[in-house]
Amino acid sequence: MEKFMKRAVELAVENVENGGQPFGAVLVKDGEIVSEGVNELHIKHDVSGHAELLAIRRAQEKLQLNDLSGFTMYASGMPCPMCFAAMNFVGVDKAYYCATLDEAKAVGLDKSAIIYEDLQKPEEKRTFLMGHMKLADEMQNPMKLWKKKMDR
Repeated sequence: MEKFMKRAVELAVENVENGGQPFGAVLVKDGEIVSEGVNELHIKHDVSGHAELLAIRRAQEKLQLNDLSGFTMYASGMPCPMCFAAMNFVGVDKAYYCATLDEAKAVGLDKSAIIYEDLQKPEEKRTFLMGHMKLADEMQNPMKLWKKKMDR
């Protein structure tokens, strides 16, 4: 396990040296590295260009899988809520990280901590507000369409 975390941290250090943020990730299955990633926000200007998400994308492309059960993620920093959700959606079993949210906040990388804190609040008191809108009567319901398709 330690060698995988060491690799994630090495990737993060290399990324800082190349103008990026201090985040690297390694996705492992059966004791082997399947894919790696670093934050590429500075290269592609894509908010989803996080180390963990890129490692997941690369593994899915390489293995042609939608389910990554049995995989473990090693990340140089605590995954943000987006990466946390993606790992859950795709079935990654575990994630380990080095830098804490407090350490990230201390160097000005506080967005994840703010989002995690916001999610603890009641919906109406969150910084980012969402509202529910019902479908208009003339609109087809995609959820019902999906259910119908799956029931076949």
